[in-house]
Amino acid sequence: MNAKASSGGEKESSGTSSEALGESGVLGEAKRGQVIRVAYVIAALDLTFLFMQMGVMPYMGKSLGLDSVGFGYLQTLFGVLQLVGGYIFGRFADQFGARAALILSCASGSIFFLLMSLSSSIPLLFLSRLPAVFMHGIPGAQKVITDMTTPSKRAGALGKLGLCFGVGIISGSALGGVLSTKFSVYVPAYVGLVGSLINTLIAMIWIPSQTKPKPDHHVTEHSTSQSGSLFSIREIVRLMKFPGVMEVFIVKVFAGLPIGLFMIMFSIISMDFFGLEAVESGYLMSYFGVLQMVVQGLVVGKLASHCTEMTLLRLSVFVFAGVGLGMALMRTVWHYCIIAVPLVFAFSMLATITDSILTKAVPSSDTGAMLGICASVQPLTRTVGPTIGGVLYKQFGVSSFGYLQLMVNLGLFVYLLKSKIPLEEMKSQ
Repeated sequence: MNAKASSGGEKESSGTSSEALGESGVLGEAKRGQVIRVAYVIAALDLTFLFMQMGVMPYMGKSLGLDSVGFGYLQTLFGVLQLVGGYIFGRFADQFGARAALILSCASGSIFFLLMSLSSSIPLLFLSRLPAVFMHGIPGAQKVITDMTTPSKRAGALGKLGLCFGVGIISGSALGGVLSTKFSVYVPAYVGLVGSLINTLIAMIWIPSQTKPKPDHHVTEHSTSQSGSLFSIREIVRLMKFPGVMEVFIVKVFAGLPIGLFMIMFSIISMDFFGLEAVESGYLMSYFGVLQMVVQGLVVGKLASHCTEMTLLRLSVFVFAGVGLGMALMRTVWHYCIIAVPLVFAFSMLATITDSILTKAVPSSDTGAMLGICASVQPLTRTVGPTIGGVLYKQFGVSSFGYLQLMVNLGLFVYLLKSKIPLEEMKSQ
């Protein structure tokens, strides 16, 4: 009995109990680190191919006779599919494991690029968007990291995914431009097809099947999943009822919504308001990618290890409010380059901290579904954003995005200061 108690105490003090890690507890620390690094590689490649196709898609659509309105419909379709598929993908990961989910995402990417490479007409181009419903490389990588880390280390590990995002923006945008200019607009699709197949093989070989977590034994029956279906409104409502989940999710959605609307309209704003050429817009995107890598690699992880998550959540919302004021007053692209520094910081911190808080607040058997819900925030913005953003820009100008950002985040900051959000770590109880 004493030996067992001693063993249990050692596990609790080291923070590496199998209950905190799901089944990943059977893996050694070195093996878990290797799996996490593989997840980073898969995420970086996935984002590279995604940004590569995003850069050439307008030119491919134009070559097929697609006008600006049709291209808007194409983008909306992609956003709706990602929105619907985010939660389904998360539930799939919970039921079949992170390995199966990553393989599904990479295989869907292969089909996506195959159909894109065969798109010789507008209907085929629209058809090529359909596999996007299961293309969720980042949530898949987040699920692996969530299963492989203790709650105390999760925010730092999830934050490093921002490095992958930066790599994807820089390399994907540059590679897509070079390949489409020197060869053909279809060549990036061929590269994406081969790369996605390689990603599928990497996931099959290097991601262990035991990343699928065991259900938490301490969780009562009413708080565990009662549905085996991949999409259930009842399951979403159940997750939102956990202490603190609804409050943090509301902050996650609304804090970044105004800047999300601005980014959706950025291609038009960069031409009309800043007067940038296509090449200069590409340089600006690369600048964002570098900032993302620096912030996620050098700032977010260190702050997460020294400050509480609620403190960092309040900080990100407060900085977002300051960004809103700066956007309302900016007049040139150089002003925007200065504002981009706190903007990237707040955006990265908000995404990392909210994902970390929300995955800790639900049972380990539901982390995939929770990550899927979180991943649906951006597709939701992309779906409704063109309409709302277009009205704001036409009726009130660029400064309206800044004032909206300022007002929304000041309200959220006051709410976070006054409210005591109950945060519970379900997997460490």
